[in-house]
Formats: sequence, structure tokens, C-alpha cells
Amino acid sequence: MSLITFDDVIETYVKVYHRGFRYLFTKLSFSKKQRTKSTFNTIGNDSANYWIIPRVRQRWNMLISGDDSISYEEYVVRKYLNGKNGLSLLSLGSGICSHEMLFAKHSCFRSVKCVDFSENIIDKAKQKAQEQGLANMEFETSDVNDLIIPPNTYNIILFHSSLHHFKNIPELLAKVRIGLKDDGFLIINEYVGPNRLQIKRTPLNVINRIILNEIPEKYRKRFITNTYKNRVSGSGVLRMIITDPSEAVESSRIIPSIRNGFDVVEEKKLGGDLLMWLFKDISHNFLNDNSETNVILDKVFQIEDDYLKGNDGNFVFGIYQSKKMSLDYE
Repeated sequence: MSLITFDDVIETYVKVYHRGFRYLFTKLSFSKKQRTKSTFNTIGNDSANYWIIPRVRQRWNMLISGDDSISYEEYVVRKYLNGKNGLSLLSLGSGICSHEMLFAKHSCFRSVKCVDFSENIIDKAKQKAQEQGLANMEFETSDVNDLIIPPNTYNIILFHSSLHHFKNIPELLAKVRIGLKDDGFLIINEYVGPNRLQIKRTPLNVINRIILNEIPEKYRKRFITNTYKNRVSGSGVLRMIITDPSEAVESSRIIPSIRNGFDVVEEKKLGGDLLMWLFKDISHNFLNDNSETNVILDKVFQIEDDYLKGNDGNFVFGIYQSKKMSLDYE
């Protein structure tokens, strides 16, 4: 476990270059909650992250649904909710609610409720839902840890890239079990790897070999800077705690805690173990659909697939039911 790394220095430089010194000032609060809020109250700063690459999103679709054009939301509705109506969904740590809106567009949902502790984000989500005419959506600004989930209420409780930000995972999942209807689903699309995003030596070596051998220099230019990415050192614990104390705070407990109280309906590795680190700050170079970038992406995807064959995935899509009720959907 590293306290501080070279990537921490680069990340801080890029953030200050992009957002100005006000970024640093937001991290000087002694309040962990305020430092976390400062991270999630900022909208539209995803330009450096690997998930903006269209082919990465298509890859996720393929790994989950078997079709790169079918999102996981559409897949869930088709496979598990066909013929049902009057359904209710609760999303905890919903953020901007873009995935929840995709569910809400389906007529089978009577209610889709988004809960997040960022007032700014929830206000933006409300506005987007109104613009899309989604009258079946509800919004609540609340700390999920303080939330009382009414028993036997929801058909689906969703965590999309949010569960790894919560502490007391077993206690939270116990509340989820209570809130789900007997045949309800817990659905996650999550980082479930080492706490505080601590990367191990083996994947780090693979990533650095890819950078040197597979990605030409022109595609390694960092976002909005004149610097180039030549290696990855991972994130130090100190920066994780200072910038966002909630980041992957108990992520390694997620899968064991889920399996303790839920049966697996399906669970799929999504990759990202290598891609997240590899494309951080250089993702913008892979947004165009051209033959050269496609060849690079094909090669990198194959390397990650081979890596995942012998390793637990750090990113998982999973559907679960309480151990008291598990049905066969094959």
C-alpha cells in the first residue's frame, strides 16, 4: 500500500491546471463529508476517464448482454421484467441519474427514486428528468447511511458506481434486503476491488508494458496538458483520503457481504482492471472511430481479457436476490 505516488503528483497538477487553485481549496476542509461533496458537486469533468471512450461502453454492453448495442438497463428489462408492470426502483448514490432515467423510460416502472447527498447533482437530475418528461421519477437529497428504507417496497435496488463509496457495507446491505420485495433484485455495476484503489504489482507491470509497447506516443498526450503518459504508478492512500474520503473506502467487502445475504442470479466481470489505469488522462485520444485507434483498442481489450481469465475482476455487474427468494431465469 503506497502513501503517495508519482501519479498523485500528476493527478494534482492536471486537476489544478483544469479547474484552477479553487480545486485545492475545496480539499482543505477538515470535514470528510464536505471533501467528498466537493468531488461530486462538480459536473462535467469526466474528460480524462476511460469510460468516455465509446468502444469501452460497447465492450461493457457486450460483456453484460452479449450485444454491444444493448445496455444493461435494456438487458435487465428484457430478461427479468418482461410482462411486469407497476414496478418500483430505488437507486442509492444515484449521481446525475442517467442510468435511472433509462429505466424510467420503460412503462413497466411506476416509480424510479434517486437518492444522493449532493444537492447540486440532484437538482441537475431533476431538471433532466423534467426535460425528458419522466413523470415517474422521484428525487431525494439524503445521506444513504441515514436513510430509512421502508420494508418490502422495491422491486429493484440499484447501485451504479456508488456502493464502493459507502462504509458499513454489511449493515447497508441488510437495509437493502429489508427494502426489497420477496422477489426483488439487488443490481450492482460496481468497483469491487482493493480498498482505496490500491493496485497490485502484477497488473501494474502489465499496464506499463502496454503503455510502452502498444500505445504510440501521440496517443499518450495527457488531457489539456503538453505532457505525455509514459508509466503508471497507481494512487497513493494519502491523496485518496484527502480528495475523496469515500473513494473505495470498503470496496473489498462488497462481494463477500453480498454473497452472505444474497444468492447470485448472474455476475459478470466488466474489465477495467487494466483499462481504468491505462487510459486515465489519455482517453480523449480514443474518442474518434478510426482504424489506428481501433487496432490499439482491440489489442488492449484482448490483453485485459487474457488477464481476467486468471484474476478476479475489480469491476462487476451483478444481479442478486435475497437468500430467502431466488428464482431461475434461464
